[in-house]
Amino acid sequence: MANNDTSTALQYEPAPEPDVSRLVTEDGAAVDNWASEKTQRLLTSILYDSWRAPDSVPFVAAANVALYSAIHRPPVVPDVMVSLEAEVPAGWWEKRSRCYFTWEFGKPPELAIEIVSDRGGLELSAKLRQYARASVTYYVVFDPQRQLSDQVLQSFALTAGQYEELDRHWYERVGLGLALWQGNFEGREDSWLRWVDASGAWIPTGAERAERERSRAERLAAQLRALGIDPE
Repeated sequence: MANNDTSTALQYEPAPEPDVSRLVTEDGAAVDNWASEKTQRLLTSILYDSWRAPDSVPFVAAANVALYSAIHRPPVVPDVMVSLEAEVPAGWWEKRSRCYFTWEFGKPPELAIEIVSDRGGLELSAKLRQYARASVTYYVVFDPQRQLSDQVLQSFALTAGQYEELDRHWYERVGLGLALWQGNFEGREDSWLRWVDASGAWIPTGAERAERERSRAERLAAQLRALGIDPE
């Protein structure tokens, strides 16, 4: 006769949470150079101001936040990273929420960008291998001064645990691309790294969106005045 007594069923204890108390979440190092800082802010702010992730899922876009892929593995700190289906934790002052702990988010970021400042960053060697071990889907190296190679921009996609260089800077799983843009950001005219959509159009900054709305409102007001209607 079958035993229907559920009290004899096996009881499973949840796995203990990793002890992150000794992991470095801030190292007190100085912020990067002016060019890197502004590029990081341009890239992250555009996404929050003007971008909608595929299927409108939540996302995280962050600069200089440590990425831990395993409890006993040292972190890597992307200049910029993007993670879909992720949200910045509400309790971000808590130790377990201060960095991107992959086991907490349940997945690695989809994309990481490194901005080359000097030859010591090893972005095309040791750091590339670190991101591959962390299972980041896309890895991008922006080398505006061509310190590591003759290419300003290189993109890689993870295939069978190793990165293969892409022939275009489009990241299908994220729904984003990158291109070089000559323009003015926060009063600085320069060549910038900037997001594009699937059509190759620039994803606007918040200031550009505001200017477009202002211009649209002015055109509409002019059309109304031409019809003898006071837009006010």
